[in-house]
Amino acid sequence: MNNYFFTSDEHLGHANVIRFNNRPFSSVEEMDEELIRRFNEKVSNTFNNITIHCGDFSFNRDYNNTMKKYIERLNGQHVFLRGSHDYWMRKVSRKFNEIWEKNINGVYVVSCHYSLRTWPRSHYGSWHVFGHSHGNLQPFGKSMDVGVDTNNYQPYSFEELKAIMDTLEDNFNLIRKR
Repeated sequence: MNNYFFTSDEHLGHANVIRFNNRPFSSVEEMDEELIRRFNEKVSNTFNNITIHCGDFSFNRDYNNTMKKYIERLNGQHVFLRGSHDYWMRKVSRKFNEIWEKNINGVYVVSCHYSLRTWPRSHYGSWHVFGHSHGNLQPFGKSMDVGVDTNNYQPYSFEELKAIMDTLEDNFNLIRKR
């Protein structure tokens, strides 16, 4: 059985994000090291641990010398969704995903870098996880920002998301069973 984790907006290698988002790091090197450390503290290095990165993994364009090294240091398996700063992805492939959908333990989860007002199966109670807003956008129904700025600079586990989603209002377009 797979364990799923969700995160976004790591912005590895992006010095200005420290100032823009008031991150508690004195340098980009410190931020990168701490983000990797906290990630690996939460996600163990097993094949069944899969992390969905909902965009803006890194501002860096250099895949071979930089990005590959970041990714190799992270535990588990990874799905990278394109965000607004993921220029490095073009070096790896011409094809990349912007939305990832999966039924996990009976819950349909839709992941994207950007917040959506409606999303696939939202009218059936699906969840939507996103990034981009760095904690500045409130949940809307069963949707929430999973960026590192919202969770002590580490990913959310599926179980943590479930605990939070259980407290949120239903999606506005939910079709109630009769």
